[in-house]
Amino acid sequence: MPTLTRGELADLNVFSTICRRQSFRLAAAELGVTTSALSHTMRGLEERLGVKLLHRTSRSVVPTAAGAALVGQLDQGFEFIRTALGELENYRELPVGRLRINIPRDAARLLFNPILAQFNSAYPRIQLEITIDDNMIDIVSSGYDAGVRYGQTVPQDMIAMPLTGRLRWVVVASPAYLAQHGTPQTPQDLMNHSCIRMRIGDASIYKWQLGEGEQACELDVPGNFVANETDMIIHAALNHMGLAYSLERYIEPYIQSGQLVPVLQEWAVEGEPIVMYYPSRRQLQPGLKQLIELIREHAQ
Repeated sequence: MPTLTRGELADLNVFSTICRRQSFRLAAAELGVTTSALSHTMRGLEERLGVKLLHRTSRSVVPTAAGAALVGQLDQGFEFIRTALGELENYRELPVGRLRINIPRDAARLLFNPILAQFNSAYPRIQLEITIDDNMIDIVSSGYDAGVRYGQTVPQDMIAMPLTGRLRWVVVASPAYLAQHGTPQTPQDLMNHSCIRMRIGDASIYKWQLGEGEQACELDVPGNFVANETDMIIHAALNHMGLAYSLERYIEPYIQSGQLVPVLQEWAVEGEPIVMYYPSRRQLQPGLKQLIELIREHAQ
């Protein structure tokens, strides 16, 4: 069996990345090279193999039949390589490598911002890349090693590691708003209030979940202001624009200072924890175990 050179392995990795990202531009960004360099690499690879591997148009990049057959085998091979390299972590004192994670905005503020400097200091040989994105994505096809989401939204074929305990969700408003409009006593009272609504990652308006067990309900509350970002929703509540629905942990400082007041507290619910998830067939990427442990330590 012929021995592959370093250059040939690199070219095959380029081809695999282009197929996975279905875009020369996105593949180039992931690999840290120019699109013209990728085009040159692919021309050379196809000439050496004597087979056309990609169909490329102005809008898309898809493998040919030969390319699809090749990339399927390559992906298995590269997965074996990643697993073998992952096993070396058992013999290394400090993790080394690149770690790419996709996280939502709330997790960035609550879980990652407080520990980033500590992680960077403790594990200087890890290149940590974080993308903040509230949309649900396929982390494997998008080139991420792991993702962070609320537990109930994680795909079933992933391994999910809780970063927090179950999370309490509450309704709050400013004292000035409540003084002017009154305090709701039941969930149905919310239908007569101005509520600050949230558009979530799938583009739908989030329905407020209240109560437990037989009393549980979901309300499509009224309101003339909608935002897709928690900080803006809290800012609106602080400025007396209406009632807001939020993670209690997220707004604890405002509750403690009296700037926001919880209402309907007997109707507060405990939701799923925030979890780190990654493909079940993979070994943990270098540094991921340490990152999870550090986040858990701080969250507790």
